[in-house]
Amino acid sequence: MGESSLLINLILLAVAVGVFLKLRSVLGRRTGHERPPYDPYAAPEKTAAGNDKVVSLPKRGAPAEADASGIDPYPQREPYVAKDRWAGIAPQGSPLAQTLTEIALADRRFDAEAFLSGARIAYEMIVTAFAKGDRQALRPLLDEHVYRSFESVIDGREARGEEVEQNFIGITKAVLSEAALEAKHARLTVAFTSELTSCVKNRDGVVIEGDPVTVRQVNDVWTFERDLKIADPNWRLVATGAGD
Repeated sequence: MGESSLLINLILLAVAVGVFLKLRSVLGRRTGHERPPYDPYAAPEKTAAGNDKVVSLPKRGAPAEADASGIDPYPQREPYVAKDRWAGIAPQGSPLAQTLTEIALADRRFDAEAFLSGARIAYEMIVTAFAKGDRQALRPLLDEHVYRSFESVIDGREARGEEVEQNFIGITKAVLSEAALEAKHARLTVAFTSELTSCVKNRDGVVIEGDPVTVRQVNDVWTFERDLKIADPNWRLVATGAGD
């Protein structure tokens, strides 16, 4: 009985050793396709082709390719060019442009286009008020010297019983021609071209000068001045002359 049990145990041991060696030969072999251990801090793996949700961004410095619409998402920009501040008013780099810049530095509110727009309005108001002899309208628009000169002409017409009949048609051109800045006093000269009909009648209503029908072209050169040290933004007419 004892010998028989020993024989059976030896047989079972031999079978177990054989099975162990067989499993080891299969499980212990590396084929190169084994999945690595899971790393919770590793970047997630890309999914299989067709399910990839990762979008590649163009590298910095590399030329961008057009997208599906054919539009380059990173177009080449034109080199920066400094804006000509006084475009349409004064040639870039000219003495006029330089003086306008100096005025703008002295008065941050200065705007040359707004000035020209106001000068056109002032021109029509002054020409119309002078023809009517309207001293009240002229007073705030003229400096004292020019006002006295205009008033003298109005006084003479009234003394002779004369009346000006005028129809102001409009301004065809207003060009900023000169600029000056002295001790915070800015002066801007504008060359105006306007159209109007005008005549002078005596106390009997007879035309003694001009033509009430014919349209005349008038060229004037007016200079406006403003003291930049004070808050008053209004410019006043300080000189008048005839243009070419």
